[in-house]
Amino acid sequence: MDILKEACVDNIDDAINAFKLGADRLEYCSNLDEDGLTPSKEELVSIKKLVSIPIRVMVRPHSKSFNYSESDLLEMKNTIEFCKNQNFDGVVFGCLKSNGQLDIDLISKLANYSKPLNVIIHKAIDFTKSPLESLKELIELKTVKGVLSSGGAATAELGIKTLKNMVDIAPQNFEIIVAGKITNINIDIIHKKICSGFYHGKKIVGEL
Repeated sequence: MDILKEACVDNIDDAINAFKLGADRLEYCSNLDEDGLTPSKEELVSIKKLVSIPIRVMVRPHSKSFNYSESDLLEMKNTIEFCKNQNFDGVVFGCLKSNGQLDIDLISKLANYSKPLNVIIHKAIDFTKSPLESLKELIELKTVKGVLSSGGAATAELGIKTLKNMVDIAPQNFEIIVAGKITNINIDIIHKKICSGFYHGKKIVGEL
């Protein structure tokens, strides 16, 4: 089975290098030191002209939590609208309720708002009590294309068991994008154990 390598980048130079090194897709954000926030529209316009692989855009207005206010949601919708107009491949977001479970109602509303873009739920899922049960809820929505997860663990290697279970229950057209310290060095070993079709990391195609 072919695997797709998604490079996670937060600046134009790294995006171009990842593309040149053979990344199949980019997740573009700002502030990777805060696990990725919404990038600027100016950079998104530039990057679209410079690489010819699909780009998914992080929609995350702050790193304080995965709970969002009305003004946060307006900002998120504004970014999503921009990504639709610019024909990006997809958007990446995640919303939790104050009890730490997925905010399925809000995710559903934002996913519907995002059509026809691909919608990916990011590692907010790893902060829920059971990433596996959370995944089942997302699959039921039918509007979410995939999840980015390290199986609720600090790294993909530590989350292998849960990630394997996630891959096993995901429908054929649903992406389990395995993340968490995956590099060009360890991807083959991890893939043998998990057998997903999708892997994500800052160094997935090497040092940028």
